[in-house]
Amino acid sequence: MSAGPNGASGTSAGALRHVLSHLVTPLLMCVGMGLAYLGAFHAPEPHDLRVDVVGSGASAHVFAQTLQDRGDGALSVRTVADRDTAVNHLRTQQSFGAYLPGKTPRLLVATASSDTSATMVQKVFTDVAAGQGAPLEVTDVAPTADGDPTGQGLFFLLVAVSIGSYASVAVIGGAGAVLALRLRAALAFGVSLVVSAIGAAFAGPLFGLVDHGLGGLWAMAWLYSAGILLIGVGLHTFLKRWTTLGVMVLFVMLNFTSSGGVFRPELQPGFFGSLHAFWNGAGFLEGVRSHVYFGGHGLGDHVLVLVVWFAAGLAAMGVAGLAEARWRREAAGRGRPAASRLTEAPSAPDLSGTESSAPERSARESSASAGGRSGSEGPGTGSVRPDAEEEMEETVGV
Repeated sequence: MSAGPNGASGTSAGALRHVLSHLVTPLLMCVGMGLAYLGAFHAPEPHDLRVDVVGSGASAHVFAQTLQDRGDGALSVRTVADRDTAVNHLRTQQSFGAYLPGKTPRLLVATASSDTSATMVQKVFTDVAAGQGAPLEVTDVAPTADGDPTGQGLFFLLVAVSIGSYASVAVIGGAGAVLALRLRAALAFGVSLVVSAIGAAFAGPLFGLVDHGLGGLWAMAWLYSAGILLIGVGLHTFLKRWTTLGVMVLFVMLNFTSSGGVFRPELQPGFFGSLHAFWNGAGFLEGVRSHVYFGGHGLGDHVLVLVVWFAAGLAAMGVAGLAEARWRREAAGRGRPAASRLTEAPSAPDLSGTESSAPERSARESSASAGGRSGSEGPGTGSVRPDAEEEMEETVGV
């Protein structure tokens, strides 16, 4: 029997509502990405960018104070006694440029710390030297590896490892919802090992982003990836299909913009600069820079940031485990399948435009209950739920 006009209209209206409800996620992603990326990157301006002027006489102090005043807060200018002190500041990331005045003015920079910051400093002192009628000689005391001449390669490595990690959350949390939490945790650890190994392969033999310290880079990549996966899988217990949006906010919108990979916090608005101090992407990126280019200076602090995020992931999994155990007890008390709350798909809307009879509804409920029992018999017995498929389709990379 063919459906009547009212039935077809009801089907179309229900399908349209279903599509519109799922468009909320990509539209929120659009708004979030625009606010985050444009807010962080659209107009980089230096503020309190630390530079040194080499010299101890009155003329050096006057020159430094003049630069400070003209900068109107853009620069933080200090004098140092000699070139060795200036180089030490650059190699410990205490400054981003050192100017040596004279007949042949020279500028020292460390592009491994931040190519964009070094470029900004070079622009400032090129103008200063031009005002004195002399060309500026630039020396890089901490250059990047040959495979990463712009210093941006490590940032794009961060992007690759992040996407591999947070995109896997939808698969483990959605398709793997029928699995016990300990198995989902094991999958998270396993995926983090694979993702970090891929990252190390990119950084070393494939693209030569680093020329030494690959083992330490891999270890930090694993710690970073595991933290993302554990947090995401733990949150999935509560957020369900909204997990993708949640992890994108945490590990893309706020993470990439505050990592220091494009602009360091001295060139960004204060909000993103403040996140740089404790967000996990900054911990990974600055940790790798410290390990590879700066002799491990400050490495402990950056690794501590990654450890804290990893611990937060373990805590999220613990809370999820307690919640799921409570739901199982409640379901057992009501005589429902033990894992129904975790494995049942949402009830499908009635798209026919007509009310089902009581026997039909009862038959559907019995069928759903049977499906729930089938999915809860043990790992691997349940099928992928429709909402899990939709969630995985909504997972996007940047």
